[in-house]
Amino acid sequence: MSDNKNINRLFNEFPPVSTKDWETKINQDLKGADYEKKLVWKTLEDINVKPYYRSEDLENLKHLEFFPGDFPFIRGNKTDNNDWYIRQDIIVDNANDANKKALKILNRGVNSIGFVFNNFETFSKNDFNKLLNDIHINSIEINFIAGHYSVEILRWLIEKIKNEKLNPDEIIGSVDFDTIGVLTLKGNFCKSDEFSFNYAKELIEIGKELPNFKNIVIHGDYFHNSGSSIVQELGFSLAVGCEYLYQLTKRGISIDDIAPKFKFQFAVGSNYFMEIAKLRAARMLWAKIIECFSPCCQEKAKMNIHCETSQWNKTIYDPYVNMLRSTTESMSAALAGTDSLTVLPFDKAYSEPSDFSERIARNTQIVLKEEAYFNKVIDPSAGSYYIEKLTDSIVEQSWKLFCEVEENGGYVEAFKKGFIQNEIKKITQKRDLNIATRKEIFLGTNQFPNFDETLKIEIPDSVIIPKSAKAENAITEPLIPYRGTQAFEILRQKTEKSGKRPKTFMFTYGNLAMRKARATFSCNFFACAGFEVVDNSGFKTIDEGIKASIDNKADIVVICSSDDEYKEIVPEIYNKLKDKAIIVVAGYPKNIVDELKSKGIKNFIHVKSNILETLSDLQKQLGIK
Repeated sequence: MSDNKNINRLFNEFPPVSTKDWETKINQDLKGADYEKKLVWKTLEDINVKPYYRSEDLENLKHLEFFPGDFPFIRGNKTDNNDWYIRQDIIVDNANDANKKALKILNRGVNSIGFVFNNFETFSKNDFNKLLNDIHINSIEINFIAGHYSVEILRWLIEKIKNEKLNPDEIIGSVDFDTIGVLTLKGNFCKSDEFSFNYAKELIEIGKELPNFKNIVIHGDYFHNSGSSIVQELGFSLAVGCEYLYQLTKRGISIDDIAPKFKFQFAVGSNYFMEIAKLRAARMLWAKIIECFSPCCQEKAKMNIHCETSQWNKTIYDPYVNMLRSTTESMSAALAGTDSLTVLPFDKAYSEPSDFSERIARNTQIVLKEEAYFNKVIDPSAGSYYIEKLTDSIVEQSWKLFCEVEENGGYVEAFKKGFIQNEIKKITQKRDLNIATRKEIFLGTNQFPNFDETLKIEIPDSVIIPKSAKAENAITEPLIPYRGTQAFEILRQKTEKSGKRPKTFMFTYGNLAMRKARATFSCNFFACAGFEVVDNSGFKTIDEGIKASIDNKADIVVICSSDDEYKEIVPEIYNKLKDKAIIVVAGYPKNIVDELKSKGIKNFIHVKSNILETLSDLQKQLGIK
């Protein structure tokens, strides 16, 4: 009791502060600056994120009344823990080799295997048995990615279970069949849409023998890795799921048999809190959609989620930063209650993953479980003013987009019309511009690059330049997965392949603080293209700097000083060096910029520069093609 009295006494020392009081104080500190522009972040999803949230922001949110395991499962499907499967995929070129690798990684923390078949035509039932030799399939999650060979896989699996007298209820996993995903990435179904949906029906019917095995995997990651927003990834994924529901119920299958057979695969990006909110919103919206089909019980409305770390935001330069990106992405997925998770190796973007990179990927999840105990607490973000409000906003925006797709005739018709592609294109154009202007930062690529880094391995053109998987008989344009930093990687590759690293010389003069700040900015700016940068502590005279520029055989001279000094020094430096190097001014002195341009100075770099366009133009001026 005394402790409670002390706590109450403590809080009495701090009287409550109203939102009005906070806003008044904030506006005073802004000194007339626009509150919306300065402090409200507008996301790609058109969600306005405020600088702070209070309990009153949650007053009208109805989903707060639910507990973990309660419909609509916003707080997760589980009620006693937050555990998930640690998954690693294996390419199956040879059954024996794939089996050896599976057994090896199962002893290193993995409890979910994904077998990826690139060439199934020569694969036999005997090969299948070799693949699963000595693997206790009733103790792990087992997944097969085989497209239109999923029926064969499923039949062989059921036969194996019967022969070994295993309990079918203990077999957990999936066959990764997504014919709508094929349409999305290739522009047409593998065969006819009628054949494909009938094939899906056959999978559902055969799969009844394995109650906990998923037969349809809906790939939201296709949208993410093609540059979509979080709302688009969720909204379009729900539309794909709904299309399957329509097609399968139309073919006479009960919603009670269909719904438990679905798995959703989402990519998880680096937008930490938004990704947590996305998965929470996904479960809620899917449950509401299933409810509309009148299932026998609410359990049928649970969404099974597999997450994979983003491919869109991974880089080939400074690749170890990819480990940091994957770590925060893993945390988002785990905290949001994913059912299984694949952490992609940090070097997957540009090479065959090494044993080291695969081990780091596995250990990322193991650390989250064994050291951070993320598998112990269910939905720890519940009650967070910020995340709860984000969840509600994503629910609202994703549902709005889902309804637009339905108004366009459902996912397949909307995709054929180009609606999906056009919506994603609008976002990718924004994102590409944000990367080019460094509003969206990729550490080591478009900001703070490693100055001396060069690629020590040959990178295939297919890694640098995205390729379409468009089918010859395509009926519409497919999505093209790409990585956000590819344009910068192409830029830097041009420099490396030219055999010459242009020397960029910092002409630092005058005001100490400004010249140092602008030199640091400029060094990072030009290093993004792989240019050699030469910084200097400062020159006492203009002529000293001129001599140093010439002695260093500078290709580019960057004048770094203050705006006040530029009027006098820039014309002098330009006239003495214009025939020997490209002259660049660090900054954009508004009051004199027109005057400087009239004297021949045309290159300015500043925080609002389109760095990609600027560096590409300088490469052309230097003869780098």
